[in-house]
Amino acid sequence: MNFRIFLVLLFIFYTLSGIAQGRFHIMDQKESVSLPFILIHNLIVIQIEVNGTELSFLFDTGIDKTILFNLKVDMSERMKDVEEIELKGLGEGEALKAMISRNNLFVMDGLINPNQMTYIIYDSMFDLSGKMGIDINGIIGGDLFRDFVVKVNYSSKKLIFYNPKSYTYKKCRNCETFPLDFYSEKPFIDVVVQNYLGEEFDVKLLIDSGGGDALWLFENSHPKIIVSDKYFNDYLGKGLNGDIYGKRSKIDKLKIGSFVFEDASVSYPDSLYIVAAYKNKDRNGTLGANVLRRFHVIYDYPGRKITLRKNSHYKNPFLYNKSGLELTYGGDMVVKETQSRFAEGVSSEGKSITQIISSYALAYKPSYVISHLRDDSPAKNAGLMTGDIILEINGSVAYNKEMQEIIHILSQKENKKIKLLISRNGQHLKYEFNLKSMFE
Repeated sequence: MNFRIFLVLLFIFYTLSGIAQGRFHIMDQKESVSLPFILIHNLIVIQIEVNGTELSFLFDTGIDKTILFNLKVDMSERMKDVEEIELKGLGEGEALKAMISRNNLFVMDGLINPNQMTYIIYDSMFDLSGKMGIDINGIIGGDLFRDFVVKVNYSSKKLIFYNPKSYTYKKCRNCETFPLDFYSEKPFIDVVVQNYLGEEFDVKLLIDSGGGDALWLFENSHPKIIVSDKYFNDYLGKGLNGDIYGKRSKIDKLKIGSFVFEDASVSYPDSLYIVAAYKNKDRNGTLGANVLRRFHVIYDYPGRKITLRKNSHYKNPFLYNKSGLELTYGGDMVVKETQSRFAEGVSSEGKSITQIISSYALAYKPSYVISHLRDDSPAKNAGLMTGDIILEINGSVAYNKEMQEIIHILSQKENKKIKLLISRNGQHLKYEFNLKSMFE
């Protein structure tokens, strides 16, 4: 399912880009180690212990360096050898003030790096937790991939890290292997797309497991990248330096070797917001997690190749949010929950009876806030506003659902009725609208 996340990062470090640091290795002289991960909005989240504190990281091929944010004060004080720098990436804002920290101890179950370098962003505006629905403290990519052959099983939610010196490829009749090019230590793959005029052509795409969309194409990077008439303007995500906007549509075909996707989702980010991406003159766009999650993937950075095999998600349709509203996690809110229990008793006539005794308790539950509304969308036309807190969706309380469950409801077939109970300035209001396809 296409649970969209609003993150595409491209880091360009103006200073200190060539600093040497330690490498990850497998402990106890093992040849491989397997780690579980959480899959949210198509994206991989892993746990890493940093200087003794367990943190949550997005596992992202789209970056070459490691970055930390959303740190508590006590954790910030534990970071080692810190100095101030500037970071610039995708988005419309200015460069961010950040810190660089060296010689940190990174430990996972079976993996260790005693001298990890990381960048730290203290700007509270940069926080993925609101979009993911759980606390996210960092992003890690190239620093892990470069040292191993990494197998990603999206079905079992497992990562397996292999020692590249001893890894042997097994015969796989349904696998296909493709060469990788690298630019600024990030992986690129050549694929074929077909535009709405029926023209097929080659494009070079950044492989970005940290971008939840299927495909991004840059309009000015190839003469045959042409947007069809069936598109809508939308908020595409949040980059390192601000919001990213562009067009959403569908591509007639996407071909990766013999793997073919028809009517795949595609976004065309406005060039104003992705100036940094054009530093690589050969790049035509991004291959995101909504395609990658349809395969068992083997990343072999040392061997400069990637291997794909279809999994059970391969034929899933490319869904998209048809409501026009975007959500963010708004922190915990206090709700009153009913708690019932059965009590045995005796009536005045001496008969045994069972009573239901109800009591109420206060609990902290997640809240979901409307962060963006697309112009002329069903949600905006119904009267919803940014800042509204979703209390119920189609009669079910929202706080008992994960954010991706709500997004899935909003991505169903056209004309499906959506009923919302929201909170606005302390008032509870009801709204309803029908989902609307933008391409039919």
